[in-house]
Formats: sequence, structure tokens, C-alpha cells
Amino acid sequence: MKQPFPFSAIVGQSAMKEAMILTAVDPGIGGVLVFGDRGTGKSTAVRALAALLPPIKALVGSPTNAETMADHPDWAEAVSGKTKSVPTPVIDLPLGATEDRVVGALDIERALTRGEKAFEPGLLARANRGYLYIDEVNLLEDHIVDLLLDVAQSGENVIEREGLSIRHDARFVLVGSGNPEEGELRPQLLDRFGLSVEVRSPSDIEERIEVIRRRAAFEAQPEAFLKKWNAQDGRIRTKILKARKALADIATPDATLRDCAELCVALGSDGLRGELTLLRTARALAAYQGDDAVTREHLRAVAPSALSHRLRRDPLDEAGSTTRVMRTVEDVFA
Repeated sequence: MKQPFPFSAIVGQSAMKEAMILTAVDPGIGGVLVFGDRGTGKSTAVRALAALLPPIKALVGSPTNAETMADHPDWAEAVSGKTKSVPTPVIDLPLGATEDRVVGALDIERALTRGEKAFEPGLLARANRGYLYIDEVNLLEDHIVDLLLDVAQSGENVIEREGLSIRHDARFVLVGSGNPEEGELRPQLLDRFGLSVEVRSPSDIEERIEVIRRRAAFEAQPEAFLKKWNAQDGRIRTKILKARKALADIATPDATLRDCAELCVALGSDGLRGELTLLRTARALAAYQGDDAVTREHLRAVAPSALSHRLRRDPLDEAGSTTRVMRTVEDVFA
């Protein structure tokens, strides 16, 4: 299998790379939405990050990447109980995918005639414990959006046909990308993404030249290129694994909680998901940077990605959402 482009070799796009790293530290943040120009490395980044992460342990033959027999679905064919290391899955959800392909297909005739739960797992089963990537997510059909909302909320995929019910774990990091000029994302799905970043094609000539140079080198001699960047990818992997272990011990002072609440109130974000995501992301950043407690600097760094897609529209303010967030941060933290 062809190796993805190294994560550390991606030129620029620091906000996108940081957001993806933080969701790797804490998948509970809720995924990443990347809006911007085509050809800016969105799909390259998510595949590169998944390849950078250590492989997962999964039961041999498990259609849902189950790690233990306790997690193995009762409808799936029996497995030996042995595990093997498999790469962190990255599953593409194409725009034209049918409901059966996404959630799975149930053979009603076989179930009724033989009394067997004949189920063909879908994309959600394959994405369990990995990444589900949706390009042009803003063009996704409404009924598929509704399915994703249910699964993202529960972490479980439930299929019911003719009185029969099948369920399995479906816990994944949702990564969506698209161009806002081609259509808006439904607010219900937009709110489910933990982080949102905007990417633009680089305008600096030297930066564009470096992108071309690295891509050409990768395509000409992939093994040599991977070897060159392997050490830097390894350092990122080590920091992610250390951050995962340290996450539970990161202190969150009451002053930090107040900062989160005051910032979200000042921005007018609906509900409490903004505060919860902001705090969770700041904790992940603190753990990744090796700090012991969340500070205002952590909040300041992650506020644009955690809150910019949760703002109400202000027809009197033509500034972009990221600019509005940073301006409010400076006012609240003054």
C-alpha cells in the first residue's frame, strides 16, 4: 500500500495541522471542519496524520475494528480472539453514497428464512476507532446528514429493518472539508464539529515553490522522502502519545472556567457546547505542549477554531468569524 505524504512535510497550514493534532490527542473534541480552497492539502493532512499515529490493536476478522471480544458484535462471524496491529483507519464517505452503504445492509430474506442476522457492515463500521473523511461535506444529502448526527451523538450505529435490530460501535473522528462558496452546511451538523479552520492557497511565492519542490521529491523518490521526514513525524507521534497520558492530570482552575463562560457569552454562542469544546481543546493543547494547567494563552490559541463556526450572523459586522473571535478574546481578556 502506498504510504501517505508525511504529516510534518506539509508546508504551512499550521491552524489545520494543529486542529488535527489536538483531535488525535483527545478524539472527544468532536472532529475538524476544514473550509477553503481546493488543492490546499485537506485530504492529504488527515491521511498523513492517521499514518503518523501508532497502529491500533484489532481482532482478526472484526468488521468494526473491535479490540476485545467484549466489543465484538454478536451478529458478526466468529473470530478466533487473536488480535493484530492495523493502521488507524481513514474511510472516505462519498457524496453519492446510499444509506445502506453508509450504515450497512441487512439481508431480510435470510433473516426471515434462516433466522440469521445477515448484515453487511457499512462505512461507519469500517471507520470505528479511526477517521471518517467527507469531502464537500456541505453538499451532503440531508438524510445522510441526519444519520451522521445520530451516530455522532451516540457513538453507536443502529440499523432497524422489519422488526430486526443491529447495532455496533461507531466512534470516529469526523473530518469534513468543502468550499463555502458552493453551499452552506446545515447548522445541526456544523455544531457537531468540535473545531473549524479556514485554509487558503499560499500567496507567498517561496512557500508555493517549497510545496512544489516537496511534492515532486515525494513522487520521484517516495522511500527516500519518507525516510527524510520520518524523524520529525516520530517526534509529533511521541508528543501526541505523551499528551494522551497526561490529559487526565491537566488542571483547570476556576478562573479558566470563568474565562470560557465570559468569552462565549460575549460572542453570543448558542448553548453550552462552545464552552465545553473550548475547554476540552485548551486542555488538549496544554497536554501537547507539556504544561500542567490550562491558561489564558491556551484559550487564546484555540478560541478561533473552537468558536468561529458557532457565531450568530451579524449583518452589521463584515469581519470574518475568526476576526470577530480574536477581537472578542482581546476585549474579554483585557
